[in-house]
Amino acid sequence: MTQQVPSIEPELTGVRNFRDVGGLPTVDGRRVRHGVLFRSGHLAHATEGDAAFLASLGLHTIFDFRNAADKKLEGPDVELPGVRNVNLPLTDPADGAEFWKMVRDGDLEQLRTILADGRAANRMIMSYRSIVKERTTEHSQVLHALAEDSVPALMHCAAGKDRAGLSIAVTLLALGVEREAIVADYLESNAKHRRYKVHRNGSSADAYSPEVMELLSPLFEARAEYLAAAIETVEETWGGVDAYLERGLGITPAARERLRERLVD
Repeated sequence: MTQQVPSIEPELTGVRNFRDVGGLPTVDGRRVRHGVLFRSGHLAHATEGDAAFLASLGLHTIFDFRNAADKKLEGPDVELPGVRNVNLPLTDPADGAEFWKMVRDGDLEQLRTILADGRAANRMIMSYRSIVKERTTEHSQVLHALAEDSVPALMHCAAGKDRAGLSIAVTLLALGVEREAIVADYLESNAKHRRYKVHRNGSSADAYSPEVMELLSPLFEARAEYLAAAIETVEETWGGVDAYLERGLGITPAARERLRERLVD
């Protein structure tokens, strides 16, 4: 497999899962440009130093895929001067506030009912499929914005793994990035220092139990099978990536070429 060009990552204190996707190889021997497309978890807990670093990137647009429940739980993003913020809420694979209250309270019986025996992984697979199939308007808006003027750009959701991960994957497909490289970038979210931190209430003895953590692990992991399900949905619904981009997202060959001009070396 073609290796990604290594890049120096900053030590951000309050922002998880940040990275530049520059360096990823395309099928025609080119690479995604460094410094134009970034991904991360939410920016609500960014420190002053984090904000200064993010401001130094010269961002044009931040795409925030969190919904109202996420924002209520985490807070609004830190404000960066001169940066356009675009909120495009996508479906949270964990279904928002009620689920996360259950997690924080450590409600073991309910968690077993909805997550045990492969149900957690299936929940993620179904969510990935539905986001690809049903959220074409949002993904179209992102790609058109990137093709026109919205770079450098940062995409994030809560953990920067699922909703942002899918939006990044769609963008990389449009750029012609090698499939193996898209999967490898997606799986980077599994690194320990990138993981989303769940704040539990600690009111239950089961809140930190190994069983609870095992039940939740499919939700906190980036699994190749999740991304594969999304790409399978593209194939099944539209017959391939080119048709998905043109018919599903309304990305003309000319728009796709502008996208590549902005984001690929």
